[in-house]
Amino acid sequence: MKRVLVIAYYWPPSGGSGVQRWVKFCKYLPAEGWEPVVFAPLHADYPALDPTMGADLPASLEVLRGRIWEPYAAYRKLLGGKGASTQVTEISSGKKTWKQRLSLWIRANLFVPDPRVGWVKPSVKTLKAYLREHPVDAIVTTGPPHSVHLIGQKLHKATGLPWIPDFRDPWTRMYYLKYLPMTSCTWARLRRQEQAVLDECQTVLSCTPLVQEEFAAQTRTPVACITNGFDEEDFEGPAPEPDGHFNITHTGLFAADGNPLTLWKVLGKMAASVPGFREALRIRLVGKVDREVLDALADAGLAANVVALGPCKHADAVAEQRAASLLILPLRNDPEYRPILPGKLFEYLAARRPVLGIGQEDGAMARVLTETEAGVTAGWENAASMQAFLTTAWQQHREGGVPATAGDIGPYTRRSTTHALAQLLDKITRHE
Repeated sequence: MKRVLVIAYYWPPSGGSGVQRWVKFCKYLPAEGWEPVVFAPLHADYPALDPTMGADLPASLEVLRGRIWEPYAAYRKLLGGKGASTQVTEISSGKKTWKQRLSLWIRANLFVPDPRVGWVKPSVKTLKAYLREHPVDAIVTTGPPHSVHLIGQKLHKATGLPWIPDFRDPWTRMYYLKYLPMTSCTWARLRRQEQAVLDECQTVLSCTPLVQEEFAAQTRTPVACITNGFDEEDFEGPAPEPDGHFNITHTGLFAADGNPLTLWKVLGKMAASVPGFREALRIRLVGKVDREVLDALADAGLAANVVALGPCKHADAVAEQRAASLLILPLRNDPEYRPILPGKLFEYLAARRPVLGIGQEDGAMARVLTETEAGVTAGWENAASMQAFLTTAWQQHREGGVPATAGDIGPYTRRSTTHALAQLLDKITRHE
């Protein structure tokens, strides 16, 4: 069996969508003839924890840990306490205190490409020694954080091993970077780092077709696309029984810059004018929710309809998805979010509940929802489209229940995506 070294910052006990892609790849790669070996940080400063995330990984999986220095402890101290957030949602156009402005300038210009760059040098040293005694056939790095790709780049130069950088998000085209106060020299350095990674690897791997197109225009290196997906085993068994309410559910981080104000206004008007709607409506929020979202719901007269469950285990989030009348997926309100496919989209597909996406109507998410017949995508201000979707679902709820979706979602199973990954690894190790 061939061996692949996977270098990932996000790994259990980390929670969140960033960890799921490679946990599931590692679960199914052995069946495709590839034995993964994972290198992850020791005692990383993860924003969310879910120790159950890796419960179904093979017991034989080798996981190496390397020490990492994280600057966020000092960051939180500067901003005033243990509860200060380290989330990327702080990188926005909103007003900042002088401490926040200073911390962002430091983050932007002293930690390039990102605050985990201190992990690069010790990891390269550790892995060079490991590879001398434990050879592998290929290396994969997965980012963000994109500093992880610098580890792969240096190992590739030192060993000559085939290397694939996997981009779960864009790099220099990531939507929030424009809010970082980078100097022109920093921007130039960041672009050089990205270009070198794209040009020096065997194949670039993206997880959305639009990002694939962007990278393909930037490098002569082959660029592949393997989307995220869903694990069929996570959705086995009967779905929870309906509780009689009209449940509109969102799972995962609900950030202020993805606050769907028009949707809340539409729901508020329906609650005020449609008989029985207010009494039946439940807006179920599973995961961390920014205060601005809750305030906007209250402003729309919907505070009493909100069920805020907070962060939970992945299995509980899946149960909530399957129990929903319909699911909502608002993207961040930013034109540069057009090529991004949120990881939760694929679990929404597996839940077989209709999805109301909010974002670019010609974006990557809209394509998937249309192809799979799983829902619709409305522009952020498209109240008419939102109301039409909600009205239809409400009528179905009143007439016996919102029916399950039935489109073809087979290409997005984790087994299917892992098969595609194994084929890609086979190809680069044959030097085709």
